Amino acid sequence: MVKTRALLSVSDKRGIVELARELVALGWEIVSTGGTAEALRKAGIPVIPIEQVTGFPEMMDGRVKTLHPKVHGGLLARRAHPGDRAALAEHAITPIDLVVVNLYPFRETIAQRGVAFEQAIEQIDIGGPSMLRSAAKNHQDVLVVVDPDDYPAVIAGLKAGELTPGASPGSPGMRREFAAKVFAHTAAYDAAIHRYLTKDAPGWPQRITLALEHRQELRYGENPHQEAALYATAEPGIRDLEQLSGKELSFNNLLDLDAGLLAVAPWSSSGTSRAACAIIKHTTPCGIALGGSPGEAYERALATDRTSAFGSVIAFNVQVDRAAAEAMRGLFVEVVVAPAFADDAVTVFREKKNLRVVRLPAGEAAGWDWKRIRGGLLTQQRSRIEQVMDETRWKVVTKRPPNAFEWRDLRFAWAAVGAVKSNAILVARDEAAIGIGAGQTSRVDASFLAIHKARQQGHDPNGAALASDAFFPFADGVEEAARAGVRAIIQPGGSVKDAEVTAAADQAGLAMVFTGIRQFRH
Repeated sequence: MVKTRALLSVSDKRGIVELARELVALGWEIVSTGGTAEALRKAGIPVIPIEQVTGFPEMMDGRVKTLHPKVHGGLLARRAHPGDRAALAEHAITPIDLVVVNLYPFRETIAQRGVAFEQAIEQIDIGGPSMLRSAAKNHQDVLVVVDPDDYPAVIAGLKAGELTPGASPGSPGMRREFAAKVFAHTAAYDAAIHRYLTKDAPGWPQRITLALEHRQELRYGENPHQEAALYATAEPGIRDLEQLSGKELSFNNLLDLDAGLLAVAPWSSSGTSRAACAIIKHTTPCGIALGGSPGEAYERALATDRTSAFGSVIAFNVQVDRAAAEAMRGLFVEVVVAPAFADDAVTVFREKKNLRVVRLPAGEAAGWDWKRIRGGLLTQQRSRIEQVMDETRWKVVTKRPPNAFEWRDLRFAWAAVGAVKSNAILVARDEAAIGIGAGQTSRVDASFLAIHKARQQGHDPNGAALASDAFFPFADGVEEAARAGVRAIIQPGGSVKDAEVTAAADQAGLAMVFTGIRQFRH
């Protein structure tokens, strides 16, 4: 009597010895390859080497070992098909009833620094995807497993008699689920290879495959009647999120959390000595400031607009200490996100059981930026901080240059305004925002709103600096700022009316700098 046969060949060896031991106990025979076979032999598990099945040795440093009819015939043969059964008998091919394969670590390899192209290419698996696809195509007869987390379910199903060859009607659902998982896995694997091979190619690729991994279901989307879930790409970012306390993150929390990390990113490079804090409402800052400590940065950011800060998401670029956590006791906050938290700070935050505390690095995001439109996606390069803050492109266009204090606040305001929704105006003093005009349909209205918000919160804009994310199309925005006492402006320039705008600044005695780069955020 022919035993049921399993083929095990894995790069990720988590749980493989335990799985094989359970299979042997259930009467299965194990076929294996290379390092997997060696690991099983060391554990005392009987193994049939793949070369004994194929009658052909592994060759070319393991590049060729499973690409053989004795393997793929055993995987693709339909057990109820007379012609397939005859072919098995004619060529002495033993059916393979279970395939457990995971692939060479290509994505993990290319994520390392300094990996040569030749090293990356050697981590492109050929035999593994071929076996997975053969087994998944024939999943009604062959059980295929690609995820080590599924091993316990496989053993439980086999012991219950639901997954064995020719088993009860209970098995097709799980078999099909595992087969679908295979094709998602190989599609993501191929997408990673495609991205790697085209990353330095000029222009845009003809086709782009996005491989997204389900991370969690969300309670609802932007509104309670909308179902929602979180998916992550293979790039660093949201997949690295670690929630330390609080209730489940919502759809809107995640949007605001990402906006917060964007807002503090200009001060998140290694070696920075300044703490940055951004207070986010509806994906735009209502407060942003620098400080000598996270607590001071928070207090200064809160002072921008205490009213709007209620129910906000708060982001930091540095570790949050207990003093900062204590400072936040009096404000209702949805989420606090930072690259690290002191243990005693987390203890303070946990006193509010609903407050979500999230650890996530605050550096620049990797990869392309995507925007969803009906029936398609827009993609663009991400705006890089070194581009935005490249002062070699900056030009003083007024008769009066900024003084040292104005330069300091202009640099801060220009770094901060890029996180504000367009049309965006940010008024700053002493490296803190004192007024923000966001999302307005005219730039003069954004200027008016920023000044109005500053005064509403008790700030005097007299002597402040102002940043505009795009050029002033008319002189009215500059005149609005001048009437409020603003003394220095930073903006991209590039309007056909730049001369009129500059003349208005000169007439008011303002200093104005053109950066030559725009920071729209729609």
